[in-house]
Amino acid sequence: MSTLRLAAGQTFRSLRIRNYRLYFVGMLISTCGTWMQSVAQSWLVLKISGSSAAVGLTVALQFLPVLLGGAWSGVLADRVDKRRLLIGTQTAAGVLATVLGFIVLFHAVQLWHIFLLALALGVVTALDNPARRALSVEMVGKEHVANAVSLSSAMFTGARVIGPAIAGILIAGVGIAWCFFANGISYIAAIVAFVMMRSDEFHAGERIPRKKGQLREGLVYVWRTPELRIPLLMVAVIGTLSYNFQVVLPSLAKFTFGGDASTFGLMYSLMSIGSVAGALFVAHRTYATQRLLTLAAAAFGALLLVAAVVPSLAIEYFVLMLVGATSVMFVSSANGLLQQRADPQMQGRVMALYSVAFLGSTPIGGPIVGWVDDVLDPRAGLALGGIAALVTALVVIAGFRARSRDAQERERPGVPVAAA
Repeated sequence: MSTLRLAAGQTFRSLRIRNYRLYFVGMLISTCGTWMQSVAQSWLVLKISGSSAAVGLTVALQFLPVLLGGAWSGVLADRVDKRRLLIGTQTAAGVLATVLGFIVLFHAVQLWHIFLLALALGVVTALDNPARRALSVEMVGKEHVANAVSLSSAMFTGARVIGPAIAGILIAGVGIAWCFFANGISYIAAIVAFVMMRSDEFHAGERIPRKKGQLREGLVYVWRTPELRIPLLMVAVIGTLSYNFQVVLPSLAKFTFGGDASTFGLMYSLMSIGSVAGALFVAHRTYATQRLLTLAAAAFGALLLVAAVVPSLAIEYFVLMLVGATSVMFVSSANGLLQQRADPQMQGRVMALYSVAFLGSTPIGGPIVGWVDDVLDPRAGLALGGIAALVTALVVIAGFRARSRDAQERERPGVPVAAA
């Protein structure tokens, strides 16, 4: 029993910190609403258009501002009070969700409405994401940041279990509009949490003064630091082609397995159960490592390929749980590595580049995967993501082995130092 208590204490240690505890609870409620909207929006677009490409375009528009302006948002996050910025972004996102809810409720919704509101939400996300990710280290300090990031991933994916399940029930019972209303209300919990935090308990570094060249400075810093450059490049490639579940799963549920909104919601929920397990596994570890990041990427890619060929819905559900576990192990490890290694005054810019690599790649990958789904089938979309993740992991492993061999060659007796 004492061993279990020690393990639990190690895994959930960041929750002892009051500010992070408030953040965790507030964001759990808010993120449940976000996933409800995500499922409802994808299903609504598919219902109106009958096209996976339209779903991909909606997702692309939602993350296009992250691609175009996410890096600049990191500079802003390093300059301003992150908590105040997040109160503003959460408020704006709640208003947009409520507006969409009313449009759907009064049967006035058209595709261009959804596209426009998705783009507006993307602007909010571009401002929100770097500040929210960089706030983790300010709430808990460098010592616990890998744990806090993993617990946040567990919270995020736990919400992905609850949100889609509730969305499926609401869509079937009272209509899609109420998913958007529920999301709008859920942002209140996050706003209250940010307001209740104690400023004197933050581990905040000095804000950087406004000057020219700060974005370029961040880009050069990341490129010259292999511990940051390699995870970011992996996230960029895998994020572009492998994390398009909002595009693939609706089509997989409807066209491949002949299901409905509840089938789609259950796919998301079961995948998220696996994601929680993967996040808690990473949270139990003291630090994120490059080795875990690479192995998680390889396993994620292999399991996506398996998901692309399984013959029955029951087996697909099981494989998606494993996909969820490895997918969150990859992103949690990448996020933790970046926050562990980044200089405090570069934190916002480094996490902005992470957001650009992971979320900003969606405007590129979403339409590509949607097109593959339409031209071939949803299984091909899954296979494309699996190949991308597996090949990326293998390339990184080969690179590390090559550098290791070079290092061993330099250390051989008789090799002059100057020649090495």
